[in-house]
Amino acid sequence: MTKPHARFPLALALLGAVAIWQPTSVAAQVLQLAVDGSPAGLDPHLVTAFNSTQIMLGPVYEGLTVIDKDLHIVPGLAQSWQVSADGKTYTFKLVDGATFHDGSKVEAADVVASFNRVLSKDSASPLASRLAAIDKATAPDASTVVLTLKEPSAPLLASLATIAIVPRAFETNKDGLQRAPVGTGPFKFKEWQPNGFIELSKHGGYWNKAQPKLDGVRFNIVPESATRQVGISSGQYDMLPNIDAATALQLKGKAGVKLSETLELAYTLVGMNASRPPFNNAKVREALNYALNRAEIVQAALFGAGVPGGPLSPALKDWTMDVKEFPCFTPSADKVQALLTEAGIATPVAVTLLVLPRQDIKDIAQVVQSQLNKAGFKAELKIPELGAFVQDWRNSNFDAFVSTNAGFVDPDDNFYRTFRTDGSTNVFKYSNPELDKLLDAARADLNAASRKTSYASVQKLLACEGPAAFMTYGQLFTAARDNINGFDIIANRSLVSLANVTR
Repeated sequence: MTKPHARFPLALALLGAVAIWQPTSVAAQVLQLAVDGSPAGLDPHLVTAFNSTQIMLGPVYEGLTVIDKDLHIVPGLAQSWQVSADGKTYTFKLVDGATFHDGSKVEAADVVASFNRVLSKDSASPLASRLAAIDKATAPDASTVVLTLKEPSAPLLASLATIAIVPRAFETNKDGLQRAPVGTGPFKFKEWQPNGFIELSKHGGYWNKAQPKLDGVRFNIVPESATRQVGISSGQYDMLPNIDAATALQLKGKAGVKLSETLELAYTLVGMNASRPPFNNAKVREALNYALNRAEIVQAALFGAGVPGGPLSPALKDWTMDVKEFPCFTPSADKVQALLTEAGIATPVAVTLLVLPRQDIKDIAQVVQSQLNKAGFKAELKIPELGAFVQDWRNSNFDAFVSTNAGFVDPDDNFYRTFRTDGSTNVFKYSNPELDKLLDAARADLNAASRKTSYASVQKLLACEGPAAFMTYGQLFTAARDNINGFDIIANRSLVSLANVTR
């Protein structure tokens, strides 16, 4: 059982007869951030793109649990929980005094409705696989939530950190939160000007009375990296969160600017559509892996600020395997040709790569294109705007794509929804019965040692013949003015620590 949250009561000072002058108005403390793109939407159950989740999950919405800066699972809207001896019943106690941004009280019925919304087939939430172990969610009283599982679920507590709690009125409403979010977090939605900014204001009724310390946060949409750099150097912007190595390199040593960094959990990949030629052939997928020089990608596109990596981030030291375990991570033009010949595929193999329109990904895609074209492929790049990319990605409307996938603290979250047959983000249309059995067994296994063995087998199955050519894990940077305090950079890109920031 976890410990409850500590409380932070406000101290009242008696000033006696001493009169202290205060100004009639104080300038609002609004943190000015600059980000590279506008969100694809604001519904936390439907949109999982980074540009949306970094704004929504943590600052605006909360789950029952939270992933902290050390990648530990800690209480969120649930102040404590108990787990039954058989691992199939979880009983959560909600924090006292939590309210939604519309002023209504957060109750257990809202939590149940939020889970039902994610699991509903009508919602088609990409998060549904994370709750697949739940048989039913009930609310025996207003402050208690009981989850009854079909089987034990080792990753459940980590997964719950990604499931935002929304008002029960939205359980069957698929459109209401896309442009007007209603969360429980330290900041509430104020205004969205597409391609301009998103502004959040302080949630005065936030249950943790010590937060937030700011009056608001404004996410300015600034696609041009040079403009963002000039803005933070001049003090126009207070922070550039989750920036790439190229931008960080330009800002290193700038007066008034400080950098924080960590190795991130997210990975870059070439995703392949396993339901379409030529990538419906495992040998062609393996050949593409051998065509990639990952060390060259790190140097050329990430300026050396990263590492080649397989299915799990090296930051997950308890789980990840050394890339030396994966033969296809050693580039070989001869092996590419041999595999394509075995597959009966004539060269050059024509493929179109759908590219996430983010500068670091575009840089990686150009290096990948060059490497593939030297090794028996004929790759063309297609770079749409973000909304079109997300739509094509969700609909599996691609031969292959170059993008980044979020990483998580538990391997189940990395693999189950993404690579299991019919997983909610298995856009690759990939199916491997052996992999499915391993993932099912590891999800229900509460023994850390045997889970590690299972996930080692999963990594070996996916690394060379799976539908994703895993490429790199980059150093993640945040730039801030030197008067900004209280921010913790987190490997999963979460901006939950904005609640502690002062300026």
